[in-house]
Amino acid sequence: MKSFIHKFMSFFMAVVVLLTTMSFNVDMHYCGDLLVDFSIVEQVKSCGMENVKADCNNLDITQKSCCTDTQLIVEGAEELKVSFEQLSFDQQVFFTSFTYSYLNLFNGIDSNTISFEDYAPPFVKQDVQVLYQIFLI
Repeated sequence: MKSFIHKFMSFFMAVVVLLTTMSFNVDMHYCGDLLVDFSIVEQVKSCGMENVKADCNNLDITQKSCCTDTQLIVEGAEELKVSFEQLSFDQQVFFTSFTYSYLNLFNGIDSNTISFEDYAPPFVKQDVQVLYQIFLI
């Protein structure tokens, strides 16, 4: 189970790094308020309405096209490593104290150390089982 969690977390962190560093563009073509086409890889195809010109009462006044092209640009991170000098003083103090406490978390007490080795056991004045008449049968 621990191995599965470790593999899942490492895969999740790799995906997070990939998505934060990846840049991409989303091209969208609207005809009025209706989304006609969108594309991530290539230019969008138009609906052909931008070439049509409408005449109002047979006059030479033409309207602007109802079609619009929009482009959404998502930029990824350029640098993954933030230098320690760019952090504020409070962030530096937090980072150093967190690192110190996290590393000392794993410096446990030896399991072979006996803490009561130097002390003598207490003197038993009376036998408690006989005093309270509690016997195992």
